[in-house]
Amino acid sequence: MGTATTSEVIVDPRLRGDDAAHDAALAGDPLDPGLRRDDEAQRDAALRFITCGSVDDGKSTLIGRLLVDSQAVLQDQLAGVQRAGATDLALLTDGLSAEREQGITIDVAWRYFATPARKFIIGDAPGHEQYTRNMVTAASAADAAVVLVDATKLRWQDTGLQLLPQTRRHALLVHLLRVPSVVFAVNKLDAVEDPALALRHIGDALRAFCASAGIVPTAVVPVSALEGWNVVQARAGWAGYDGPSLLQLLEGLPVTAAEVDQAFALPVQWVEKFSASADTSQGRRVFWGRVAAGRVAPGQQVRVMPSGQAAVVAQVLDAVRRPQAVAAGHSAGVVLDREVDVSRGDWLLAADAPEAVRELSATVAWLDDEPLVAGRAYWALHGHRWVKAKVRRVVHRLDIHTLAEQDADTLEANAIGHVELLLQEPVATRTYAQARLPGSLVLVDTATHRTSGALLVR
Repeated sequence: MGTATTSEVIVDPRLRGDDAAHDAALAGDPLDPGLRRDDEAQRDAALRFITCGSVDDGKSTLIGRLLVDSQAVLQDQLAGVQRAGATDLALLTDGLSAEREQGITIDVAWRYFATPARKFIIGDAPGHEQYTRNMVTAASAADAAVVLVDATKLRWQDTGLQLLPQTRRHALLVHLLRVPSVVFAVNKLDAVEDPALALRHIGDALRAFCASAGIVPTAVVPVSALEGWNVVQARAGWAGYDGPSLLQLLEGLPVTAAEVDQAFALPVQWVEKFSASADTSQGRRVFWGRVAAGRVAPGQQVRVMPSGQAAVVAQVLDAVRRPQAVAAGHSAGVVLDREVDVSRGDWLLAADAPEAVRELSATVAWLDDEPLVAGRAYWALHGHRWVKAKVRRVVHRLDIHTLAEQDADTLEANAIGHVELLLQEPVATRTYAQARLPGSLVLVDTATHRTSGALLVR
């Protein structure tokens, strides 16, 4: 990995504020929202990020430290998390009685705080394998992920050390879910004899793993969530690191860019009848939903799926019923120029959108305790539309340790693999790399109604 100093190889130069970073930003670098001229609104947007990683890596404690040191916790809240005279920071997010009894995170806990530079929405994701489905749910809407690595659980003295399986699994999942920024926080370095050596070896292992998995890490930063070192305030020189603190890194990350350059797509969530909006809808029904891709404006030709009927957009209302064009990521009410049969679950698409298909090839994160087997049928949710889906073939399973694709005919809980499906009715999908919402589906068990898998169209 070379002999460069820790700060040179650990932190992405675009986040250090040096001359190279400034030049890259002026050229349109997507990692610097403060200098992006194409989307200045990103500077004021709240950053939604999650903490993930293996169990007991200190995720809840890290969030508690962020909240306390940024003065986002009231005194009575702090008094409520005192245990034997000490403050248990993890209790600020572990609110369920089962979480407090067992000392683990089970469900995703969302917390909100702000600094003078930015607003944040934090999701504390569970580390246990059996709760991976909760982590996937949180990551699907995240702008960034902080993957914690517990230095005390690794053979940090060794070069070529092995990362924990859940660390690798969570990093792979946030990468598959297209979370734009992935920050690795190496925690509990205050508890090892040589923090600098530990950070160097763990950083090398993380970069080697990311290179083989196709992940571009934003930064690898040392922290002590318990002591508060390098979490909010930078601790210069500690562990051989002279970069920004974790909070300073987060303050500079971009929010997820809306997919406005794709063909228009809107999943219809609600059909409004004439009465409430006769003054703004020209006496026609209004089809409400969040624009999933592209933009919609009056005069635009659209197709309705699955019926295939064509129409022209007569009017577009924004979330507060103002007539104006609406882009991806925002709610819109669409009025068509003629009466067309449109119901909840249908899609409004650009006239030249790709044709709907019944056969899909997809990457799947399997979340159910019951294995995925070829030949079984599930409910598939695409936007707000339900269709029956049959698993034709399990193509392969991804080995978390070697990242090799292995032949398989089943997928166990928490496995990541590649499957082929046959749908009962055609759906207007795109690849997940092109558009998140049109390119994703959720599989639901037809008998138990449990969420079984997250599908990303290949």
